[in-house]
Amino acid sequence: MGLNDPKWGNKNGGPPDLEELLRKLNDKLASIIGGSAQRAAKPGGGQPRKIGGGLGLLGAIAALIWVGSGFYIVDASQRGVVLRFGKLSETTLPGPRWHLPRPIETVELVNLSQVRTVEVGYRENVKSKMLKESLMLTDDENIIDIQFAVQYFLNEPADYLFNNRNPDENVRQAAETAIREVVGKNKMDFVLYEGREQVAAAATKLIQEILDRYKSGILISKLTMQNAQPPEQVQASFDDAVKAGQDRERQKNEGQAYANDVVPRARGTAARLIQESEGYKQSVSANAEGDASRFKQILVEYEKAPVVTRERMYLDMMQQVMGNISKVMVDQKNGNSLLYLPLDKLVETARAGSLPAETSAPAVPAHPTSQTSDNTAAQRARDSLLSRDREAR
Repeated sequence: MGLNDPKWGNKNGGPPDLEELLRKLNDKLASIIGGSAQRAAKPGGGQPRKIGGGLGLLGAIAALIWVGSGFYIVDASQRGVVLRFGKLSETTLPGPRWHLPRPIETVELVNLSQVRTVEVGYRENVKSKMLKESLMLTDDENIIDIQFAVQYFLNEPADYLFNNRNPDENVRQAAETAIREVVGKNKMDFVLYEGREQVAAAATKLIQEILDRYKSGILISKLTMQNAQPPEQVQASFDDAVKAGQDRERQKNEGQAYANDVVPRARGTAARLIQESEGYKQSVSANAEGDASRFKQILVEYEKAPVVTRERMYLDMMQQVMGNISKVMVDQKNGNSLLYLPLDKLVETARAGSLPAETSAPAVPAHPTSQTSDNTAAQRARDSLLSRDREAR
């Protein structure tokens, strides 16, 4: 019966019954051996050939079974490593393959796509800590507790089989060595907070270098930091230190914000004062230059007519001074006892918002006159001063 015979198998169309096949094979072998023995007991010359023919058939069947045992199939995610008397012979690709049967050659199938995971610092659960693996010393002499997982797969089947006694343990030891070196070169705050990704990347690279140095045939896929914190014995103190650091950063930020608000204002005020001082400097310089030029011109005129120029300067000065005050000048030269004060003008000036009027009225006799304007009183005062100046000269 062939393998493609539709009658192959049991009555329900399933796979054949192995016990029944073995029983039939035993019956067939027993009949061959028993028939040969009966022929050998009878007189005649042809029986030895039949016995030899039965043994040859058994040898042929055994040879076929032995040769057939050399066939194997390599899946797409696997590689086959053929060993001849325990020594590497070749590495086979996916597909149906054949090798010399045992004991000459054997085949080891290695799965290259399977992702394997190794835990460092814990086992199966982060709470199940392995303190011997997880406690590490940082560059600033602080102790931290780190748990992480390393994922890897195989890239060289032959190296994996011949250069590894315990692959998981090799990866664990290489990972522990690498992470201790990386942590020992960095500060505690960097490892715990802002530098966790950099630490993981540097450790992954170092682990791969170590495994490649030993030709382990292992390729590191990813290193995942599960937990990184100070030891439980100093956790409370560390939390206080973290809060103090946060307060310090907050105060620094507040101070920087205040500086960003005050410094621009101060710079603006300084720039404004500088501009004002420059303007004042230019104004004073211009006024001084103008006064100097005016004085030179007056000097020229004074040299031409000293008396007229002096009187003119006096009149101009008195007009400028007397025109800006609210005092009343009274002419008392004639000795009259009647004094005139323009109170109505002074009240109006005070109401208009000018400076408070100050009256100076010495108790001297004045010539009685009718009401006159302020201009008349001022003119009289100038005339009296001019007359005094002439008498003095």
